[in-house]
Amino acid sequence: MSESPRIPGSREEDAWLSDEQLARCGPAEHEPFQGPVPTRMISNGEYMPHPQTEKQKHVEQRVKEIADKAAKKLGVTRRRFLAGSGGLAASFLAMNEVYGNDFFKVDRAELYEPGAAAENGPPKNLFVFDDQTHIVRSSTNSPQALRALAQGPGSVSTAGGFTANPFNGKGGNPAGVDELGNPWTDWNPAQLGPDFPPNPGAPTTVEGEFHLGQYIHRMYLQSQASVSIISNANIALFTAPGETVPRAARNISESLQAEILTGWQTAQCRDYINALAGSTRALAHGQIYPGYGNTMDPMFGDYTQWQIDNMQPDSWKGYNVAFAASSAPGAEFTRWRLDDEIIAYPTYAVIARNKDQLRKHPGFFNICIHKGLSANGTQPGGANNIPQFGNPDDMVKVATDWPQFNWIIYHACFRPAFWDLQALMDIENMPGAMQPTVLVDRDGRAFPNIRWSTQLAQIAAGKYVAGAEPTSTSPSSTRRLPNIYAELGTTMASMIVTFPTVWAHLIGQLLHYMGPDNIVFGSDSLWYGGPQWQIEAFWRSQIPDDIREKWGYPQLTQGAKRQILGGNSARLYGLAPATPRYVDGLLPAYPRDPSLQAGGYMDGVLRGPGYPTPVVPSYAMAPKNDRFAKMKQYYDDMRVGRSNERKGFMRIDV
Repeated sequence: MSESPRIPGSREEDAWLSDEQLARCGPAEHEPFQGPVPTRMISNGEYMPHPQTEKQKHVEQRVKEIADKAAKKLGVTRRRFLAGSGGLAASFLAMNEVYGNDFFKVDRAELYEPGAAAENGPPKNLFVFDDQTHIVRSSTNSPQALRALAQGPGSVSTAGGFTANPFNGKGGNPAGVDELGNPWTDWNPAQLGPDFPPNPGAPTTVEGEFHLGQYIHRMYLQSQASVSIISNANIALFTAPGETVPRAARNISESLQAEILTGWQTAQCRDYINALAGSTRALAHGQIYPGYGNTMDPMFGDYTQWQIDNMQPDSWKGYNVAFAASSAPGAEFTRWRLDDEIIAYPTYAVIARNKDQLRKHPGFFNICIHKGLSANGTQPGGANNIPQFGNPDDMVKVATDWPQFNWIIYHACFRPAFWDLQALMDIENMPGAMQPTVLVDRDGRAFPNIRWSTQLAQIAAGKYVAGAEPTSTSPSSTRRLPNIYAELGTTMASMIVTFPTVWAHLIGQLLHYMGPDNIVFGSDSLWYGGPQWQIEAFWRSQIPDDIREKWGYPQLTQGAKRQILGGNSARLYGLAPATPRYVDGLLPAYPRDPSLQAGGYMDGVLRGPGYPTPVVPSYAMAPKNDRFAKMKQYYDDMRVGRSNERKGFMRIDV
């Protein structure tokens, strides 16, 4: 970053780089080699780009050599070759070769045959069940830090108020660069460029980047997702009228006003999507608000029962870190832990009493709990290294006491908050690593200690020994707990591009301890764009042989990938794991559907208070033939070549 004064209207103010720095840079669109994957650091002008490294030069040279040979054989120009699937394969091959590890599954046949690329990419008949997705109510349209994190530096992030990686060196995360050598790498260049799409986009139900219209577009038309769960987060604080300082809510209504999407709105979105599609494409979470006070709410009475009666949740979502637990009517909500017999267990009992819901909603006993992504003060011995902030010390008791429930632990209980450098430091035992850097299980096996995640996996397997994590209060797990599941939302996305070594160890440990049947895929879309890039990255990912052989991890097979991407959640929710069939019929008027326009029904739902006035049951329409699949076929048929041109600044001096 330039430290020179920014004179209004000057070049420094416009570009953040001084004239001296700019003299050492050139426009990125003039980059001599425009490959599918950048081979040098590209800056948007907020920071001085590093010169191209020797390894990056080597990668570029190998891509050119591979591309020239393939283009000549195919009888096309190199530019045209690099815009297709063969160009991406050339980049993967070059990176695997130069960096000396097989993080990407790619064959040389992909250089010449699009069909070969299809063989290594996700198959057409892949069933994908996205276990964690988000929609933001239309009345809320503000820039999101998670989108900026994934979109990287550029005009969009800057316009949203993000001029640096919002999680690098913040909130308890150590500062530094990722495995690509960058402080802020774009996770999803296929959909999130530095200058588009906007964050957050137009403030309408159809066009807002995080709103219902774009959810349908990115989830079902731009990706292979067959079914998705619409989640919700009751983690917001409430600012009362006339007050300026946010505080914890004191009743359900106050909490709902501050949420990005309420449970009732979630159910309404589910019903709308399924009616529009003509089949079950969306499921909806109910929200866990534990504690006696939430059974005596002044507006809803027993809020858990109210949701069951009026929303018919497909499963449940809870946040230990959320101020959601009420010990008494009118008391400020607090954080909570899963195994609290006074606060949490009565809420579980309400869910258990309504077991008749399982007939229509087979996932009704699925309890999805956010754990992890909480670095501030949660280091070993830190004040927040407790279940209320996400550690797994409450898992042995709750999974044992409530065996009828499936405990689906979101984010796989991964501790670092969106920036995974600390986990890499621990795995590699680098300076700044937190001890112990390995966690020894009941069998004497030692694995790199990925904070909270390794412990959760050992607990689920019945292999955790009390005291192995010195500051943990968890009891030993003496038997396998088959009702504990690890969900990959955000955790995989934050690793697979920028920290692939951490990803290799995490998935290896989950496979070793929990097996492929107890891991489920979630993308946390729309924060990071649509889920397709994650589906493709997961399908191509593999544990490099040297890592797998050193630590004894299982292979990540195609069968395991199918189970994780969809088969396991299909079982948990009682759905047939089949991809939708293309059917004939008129396309719906989406996105011109009047319901999504200003004044329309769904627009009103998503701009309203978050509950019906007066309270009425949510509606459901009988499914007919699915139309989303046919619409997606049109998208697939219109696919064109990729432009590899970059925008920004690159170093031109040596």
